[in-house]
Amino acid sequence: MGKGFFRVPVAKNEPVKSYAPGTAEREEVLKTYKNMYNSTVEVPLYINGKEIKTGNTATMAPPHDHKHILGTYHKADKKNVQEAIETALEARKKWSKMPWQERAGIFLRAAELFAGPYRAKINAATMLGQSKNIYQAEIDAACELIDFLRFNVQYMTEIYAEQPESTSDAWNRLEYRPLEGFIYAITPFNFTAIAGNLPSSAALMGNVAIWKPSDSQVYSAKVIMDVFKEAGVPDGVINVVMGDPVMITDTILSHSDFSGLHFTGSTDVFKLLWKKIGENINTYKTYPRIVGETGGKDFIVAHKSSNPIQVATAISRGAFEFQGQKCSAASRCYIPKSLWPAVKEHVIKDLKSFKMGSPEDMSNFITAVIHEGSFDKLASYIDQAKNDSNAEIVVGGNYDKSKGYFIEPTVILTKDPKYTTMCTELFGPVVTIYVYEDDQWEETLYLVDETSEYALTGAVFSEDRYALDKAVDILENAAGNFYINDKPTGAVVGQQPFGGARASGTNDKAGSKLNLLRWVSPRMVKETFVSPVDYRYPFLGNN
Repeated sequence: MGKGFFRVPVAKNEPVKSYAPGTAEREEVLKTYKNMYNSTVEVPLYINGKEIKTGNTATMAPPHDHKHILGTYHKADKKNVQEAIETALEARKKWSKMPWQERAGIFLRAAELFAGPYRAKINAATMLGQSKNIYQAEIDAACELIDFLRFNVQYMTEIYAEQPESTSDAWNRLEYRPLEGFIYAITPFNFTAIAGNLPSSAALMGNVAIWKPSDSQVYSAKVIMDVFKEAGVPDGVINVVMGDPVMITDTILSHSDFSGLHFTGSTDVFKLLWKKIGENINTYKTYPRIVGETGGKDFIVAHKSSNPIQVATAISRGAFEFQGQKCSAASRCYIPKSLWPAVKEHVIKDLKSFKMGSPEDMSNFITAVIHEGSFDKLASYIDQAKNDSNAEIVVGGNYDKSKGYFIEPTVILTKDPKYTTMCTELFGPVVTIYVYEDDQWEETLYLVDETSEYALTGAVFSEDRYALDKAVDILENAAGNFYINDKPTGAVVGQQPFGGARASGTNDKAGSKLNLLRWVSPRMVKETFVSPVDYRYPFLGNN
């Protein structure tokens, strides 16, 4: 086989299509959406390249039209999970030895399949299964997933190129080995891109993975697996199991070859997983890598020098895009008293203009929340705010689940900076406002920092550079992704590596080299050209 120091294509962010009326992409995705809506799909387990149908099934339905059945997916039993582990470990024998450029070629091809022939299908699946409007689907299921695949390949080559110094006497080199075992990837419903990235980023570095997608994201997960298979991911490298999360997790975490967890989901679940790994630590051949991105109670804090229209727009977009179902979504805001009347006016105007309904109607900005459990939780907090003396509904506050799980975008105003919706992660289209005295800037910043256990994203608005400097300092640990004069959502791969600390995760920054480094175990190789033949050092010589 020919050799060379190969250069991969320079990664560039995938352009976001507009889907404006009359565009070809709008017509194509609407046609695809209708075809998929009017047909049913059966989603199997994927084990060693085979489609496994267990007969133990659950149905899939659009959150915005929950009585309509899109299809079914099969659930794994313990034997299926064990088989997935065994076949993954068998696949590792060849996959871990495959030249890096061949792995790169597979995932670069996957990126182009998503960008081209599968773009409408992955977007339509995300619109149907996760109730994203077309813009939210496009920036996630198409563009961000494509970006992850392209940039990860580039980051891989940059990692491999990082080598220690050598001398004329010895050649020092680092080999970036895959982990010794298999990776367990657990992915959430809210981002198709995350679902595709968590198993594939580990696989790109030579690892094998068992992937458990969210039950609410299975529809687009199938499309991801269809693309990976067409792109040439070998059998057994990425295996997919759905079903009882406790059984699947217990089976996986009790295996001696478990070597890493790649997780995005709730903080409570991540803590339980960490605990189980700790309890099983004597079982494992190696210390497992634990990577998690979890919850957020993300803030917007405005200084009195801020532009009220900019602050209001950040709230309208940051809190309500994808119904607030982003771990980065703004959910608590601190507005100075002098600015609040203008901000309030603009926010109310924005929310009154929102249209809500099916993503098939592209005039709808808001669609449904993911399932009934989420709907009921959000409705209970809205009802509580209606009854509490220290809170009021500024706008919104209605909900209806007769056809879909629709929660009206809601703004709560509270007099208590530690009110429950200022502290609790709701994961829905509800934002809470606290109005502070203009001269309490520094005190408010400390309040922002101390209110939440989370530290994922946050935004500060100010035209006063001294005030900004104070915010950057005091809020140093309050957010892993910190935004100045912008909403706290919308991180772009290659531009804003994403992740937070405290209860928001391990801050390993998806979309950067930092994340990929967690999936390798370096081996240092020193080759001495002329070996010593005498143990004696000069200091041992006779005077």
